[in-house]
Amino acid sequence: MKQFKEKYIIGVDHGYGNIKTANHCFKIGITAYDTEPLFTKDMLIYNGKYYLIGEGHKEFLRDKVQDNDYYCLTLVAIAMELSDANIYEANVIIAAGLPLAWTSGQKEAFAKYLSQNEDVTFTFRDVDYNIHISDVKIFPQGYSAILPYTPRMKGLSVMADIGNGTMNMMFLENGRPKAESKMYTEKFGVYQCTLAVRAAFSKLTQREIDDFIIDTVLREGTADISKSDLQIITATAQEYVEGIFRRLREHGYDAQTMRLYICGGGGCLVKHFYTGSLERVSFIDDICAAAKGYEALAEIKLKADESRAK
Repeated sequence: MKQFKEKYIIGVDHGYGNIKTANHCFKIGITAYDTEPLFTKDMLIYNGKYYLIGEGHKEFLRDKVQDNDYYCLTLVAIAMELSDANIYEANVIIAAGLPLAWTSGQKEAFAKYLSQNEDVTFTFRDVDYNIHISDVKIFPQGYSAILPYTPRMKGLSVMADIGNGTMNMMFLENGRPKAESKMYTEKFGVYQCTLAVRAAFSKLTQREIDDFIIDTVLREGTADISKSDLQIITATAQEYVEGIFRRLREHGYDAQTMRLYICGGGGCLVKHFYTGSLERVSFIDDICAAAKGYEALAEIKLKADESRAK
């Protein structure tokens, strides 16, 4: 969270698996109830309904404004950041992002969606919040995460933001993004690997495997399971990672002449399961990097707007 005059800039990275802010990360699962549920640890009360956060799994939605879930999750993200500073009434500027190739087409609708209520009152974790949404800034996803690295980039580089739902690719020259025609978004996120593991495991063992085990192996490279089960997951993950690099090459990536910067949760899969050389590959491991970048870009834009107005 950044303070700009009397307003607070709060970056929110609306992933398909997790919501990230500059200091927090939580799963996007959300379940609504008309009456107060039994367990209320991470409960949002908004507009007469009760929402348990982190419960269930939200399906992939190409357009995030199709329902009100991401709006409610944004309120939770704002509450988490404000709570760290013991602030419960605030004038907030939301800084968010969209997949690279979808930004121009969805930017206006997403900004309108996030600012649907200028003033909003809600309760999260038994604390009341009164928030004024004064503005919403939308930026290209992925680029914000590598923003601190761009001044040091020389020659040709490629950014690959591998999230849970999508894979975003951007080509850069000396740290500056090339034309919009060199930005790509594909539905090839980590969840596609999870689905492939489930299918392969069922086919080869006639058993089901818990997603917790899959997530552990994809994140850490191993788990406390049998060698044969681990081999199935490993082989499937290696195929998925090969698919990442195949898509990069199809869009013009050349490992000999370009440096690759990988951000997003999929970076751990490349680390653990890529069989090629990683000599010219850098990883942005901070899962909150994009949200921090959104805040930095919003601050830059606000200062520039203020300067032009003088």
